[in-house]
Amino acid sequence: MSKQAAVTGMGCICALGTTLEQSMENMFANLRAPEPPRQFFTDHPIQYPVFSLPNSLGSDSRESDSRESEPVNHWVSKKNQYLTLTARMGIAAAAQALEDAGIHPKDLRHKRVGVCMGTTVGCALNNDPFYIQYKQGDKPDMGPIKRFLASNPADSIAREFNLNGPTQTVVNACASGTDAIGVGASWLAADLCDLVIAGGTDELCKVTYNGFISLMITDDTPCKPFDANRKGLNLGEGAGVVILEYLHKNSPLKSKNNCRMAGYGSACDAYHLTAPKPDGQGLKTAINQALFNSGFTPEDIGFINAHGTGTQDNDKVEMQVFEQILPETPFFSTKGYTGHTLGAAGAIEAIFTLYSLTHQIIPKSMGFLTGDPKTAISPVENNQAVSCTAAMSQSVAFGGNNAVLVFSLP
Repeated sequence: MSKQAAVTGMGCICALGTTLEQSMENMFANLRAPEPPRQFFTDHPIQYPVFSLPNSLGSDSRESDSRESEPVNHWVSKKNQYLTLTARMGIAAAAQALEDAGIHPKDLRHKRVGVCMGTTVGCALNNDPFYIQYKQGDKPDMGPIKRFLASNPADSIAREFNLNGPTQTVVNACASGTDAIGVGASWLAADLCDLVIAGGTDELCKVTYNGFISLMITDDTPCKPFDANRKGLNLGEGAGVVILEYLHKNSPLKSKNNCRMAGYGSACDAYHLTAPKPDGQGLKTAINQALFNSGFTPEDIGFINAHGTGTQDNDKVEMQVFEQILPETPFFSTKGYTGHTLGAAGAIEAIFTLYSLTHQIIPKSMGFLTGDPKTAISPVENNQAVSCTAAMSQSVAFGGNNAVLVFSLP
């Protein structure tokens, strides 16, 4: 990455808050509020907790065409408020990121602006009433299908802001948001764009809720990443977006949260549909690639925002890799605050990493209480100050996909 991109703006909406500042304030206050899903209903005897957006929809079903979702719609133009929540969250986070970068949408008219967004659930139909009517031989209204087809996250953002640069939606399991930022940075390096809007977005969905329960990797209590007694993940929802610009070495940075996008690595171990390779080879390859591209050594990395789902296999592999490559580096998981937001996770966690790097403070790994006897390392147990110039954020996804980002101070 000979031409390093700068992150000049960030936007985030998740269970912690409706803006990045609110989210970080609540994170460093060690707050979290998992609860049974309010967006849909299932007949599971156990109500597995999820992390919903603040001020969500209460008992109203998201399968209804008449739904509203404030404060998301505050950031979305009237013409796009009929889109799926996944698309609208992406637009909201993009609007926040542009505002953080000091960019008015009209300033984009004469620029080559690309949009690269990651998602997983955003590409799944979630309209049970439509299916039920169809199976009964009725002719249901096609509104839900039209809304789904119009709600491609990257296209939705491009339409919202009247952009005409390259547009791509990345669907690579839980590495999608991380990969979208890496791909966006490559567009700048290749001189395809002047500016890139990149990130990820995903909403809570009954299909994934039931799916993870069927895989027996969902915790029926608040999740406990890296804890010896971890039982699985909790799902969440949200969106995270960064503004990437190629700035010359002496270019002034605009926001207090600015950092350099120093390196990106991506690797697939092709071991299993859902489990990472036990020796962590895919993750090690992605980490080494990101470090090589950034020009940093393992000793330069001040902290790691790990994938840290709270599942047995994921956490075991990550700790094993850290012990081998970055044994002295503090690490933590933020999924204890947000839940696992799937395609949005890598983007949201990259933003948390950027904020922590610029403010030189990292959060406790929420949910961790007891060290795993199978490893000599453990995550950060309390909020703590750091003194470093580089940090890492990573994703370990289904299908053996691994993606890693390295960020540095200017």
